[in-house]
Amino acid sequence: MSRKKNVVSEPALQSLQEAYVPTQEDFTFDTSIDIHTDRNYASVGFWKGVATRFFKNKRAVIGLVIIGISIFLALAGPYMNQYGYSDIQSVYDEETGNEVTARSLPPRIPWLHKLMTGEAYDDPFADRVFLFGTDSLGRDLWTRVWYGARVSLLIAFVTIFIDMIVGMTFGLVSGYFGGILDDFMQRFLEIANSIPRLVIVGVLATFMPKGIGLVIVALLLTEWIGMSKIARAEMLKNKEQEYIMASRTLGAGSGRIIFIDILPNTIGPIITQMMFSIPNAIFTEAFLSFVGVGIMLPQCSIGSLIEDGFNNITTLPYQIVPPILVLAFLMLAFNFVGDGLREALAPRIEDM
Repeated sequence: MSRKKNVVSEPALQSLQEAYVPTQEDFTFDTSIDIHTDRNYASVGFWKGVATRFFKNKRAVIGLVIIGISIFLALAGPYMNQYGYSDIQSVYDEETGNEVTARSLPPRIPWLHKLMTGEAYDDPFADRVFLFGTDSLGRDLWTRVWYGARVSLLIAFVTIFIDMIVGMTFGLVSGYFGGILDDFMQRFLEIANSIPRLVIVGVLATFMPKGIGLVIVALLLTEWIGMSKIARAEMLKNKEQEYIMASRTLGAGSGRIIFIDILPNTIGPIITQMMFSIPNAIFTEAFLSFVGVGIMLPQCSIGSLIEDGFNNITTLPYQIVPPILVLAFLMLAFNFVGDGLREALAPRIEDM
C-alpha cells in the first residue's frame, strides 16, 4: 500500500522562510521567570496539607460553620435583648391593678405578626419580642437557651482540655517506659474503664452537691481513658523510629524525647479524638442535668432546659424544641469536624 508524502511546494516554503527572521533576542533568557522552582510540585507543609484537605470536605466545613455560629450565639445571644436568663418578665396591668407575668408565651415577633395578620397582639406584652417564647415561670427562652449553650460548651471544653492533658501524659509515659510500669498502668486503666459512668455519678452525688462541680468531676474521671489509649498507641508506633534513636544517641533524656520529640507527632490523632469527645461531653452534661444531678436552678444548661421542656411537652411542646435543636446541631457539627480532621490527617490514596 503506497503512502502519500506531504510535499511543501517551493513558493510556500519560500514564504515561510521570509515570514520568520531569527534575531538575537530569541536566544536571550527571560530572567523575570523563576526556572529553578517547580511551582506545580513544590513541597507543601504537613499542616498546610491538612488544612487544604480539610476545607475540601464540605461536611467538615459545614460543621465548622455551625460550631462557629453556635459559639457566637452562646457568647452574644443572651445580650441581644434586655432580658436576663433568670429574669421573670412581668408588667403592671392598670385595668386590673395586678402584676401580669409572661408565663408560657409562644414564640412571638410583634411586627411580623402584624404584617402577616394585620392585627397586633391583644395582651400586656404586645410590644415585647420573645423569639423562642417564655417558660412556665415567665423567663425568656432565647436568653436561657444560649446561656445554657454557653454553660454546656464551657463545661465540655474545660473538661476535655484537662482530660487531654491527663490522658495524653498517662498514655505517653505508659507506652514509652513499657515493662512492669506499662502493665500496671494498663491494668489500672482497664479497671477504671470497667466502672459504669452512672455508678461514678451516683457515688459523686452522694458526697458532692449537685451542680457544675459534680458534672466536671464526673467527666474528668471518665473522658481521659480514650485519650490515653490513643497516646499510648502513637508512642508505641514512634518510639522505635530512627529520629528517636538519634535523639537518644545525642544524650536526650526521657522527658525531652516524650514531650518534645514524640508529643508533636501525636497531636493529630489527639485533636481528632477531642473533636469526638466534645459532643460526648455535651451529651453527658445534658443527660446528667436531665436526670437532676447536673446544673441547678436558677442557672441553666442544655440538659436542664430539655428536662424543663419535657415536663410540659404535651401542653407546651415549643419549649423543648430550641434546646433539642441546639444539642442536635452541636453534636452533628462536632462529629462532622471530627470526621473531616480524621480524613485530613490520614488521607487515603483516592482522596489525595
